[in-house]
Amino acid sequence: MDVRTLATEMDSRVSRGEIVEAVRTYFSDSAVTSDYQGVKTQGKEQMIGKMEGFVNAIAEVRDITHHHTIVDGNLSASEFTFDFAMKDGSDILWHEIIRRQWKDGKVVNEEYFNA
Repeated sequence: MDVRTLATEMDSRVSRGEIVEAVRTYFSDSAVTSDYQGVKTQGKEQMIGKMEGFVNAIAEVRDITHHHTIVDGNLSASEFTFDFAMKDGSDILWHEIIRRQWKDGKVVNEEYFNA
């Protein structure tokens, strides 16, 4: 499957709030991630754990907006806005770019940029 199709499918799952499932389906076992706060993960299982913890801390998904995705070769960049009410009473409003590097149909590197 081509990167455009894979990125579209993954972004669709994220848009529906299926964040953990998207990682399970599209990440390679050795995928690495980093975000703009300096948090890194090594491997799919660590990222699944991080995302499960995050999703379990959400009280309400107010909105997930996928703005657009661009693809160039084995790279994709997707722009999202996430609006969550958290169980601890805080609010999260993130506007971010998610850059993914793909290999053999799986994400091998994912980086988050604050937009």
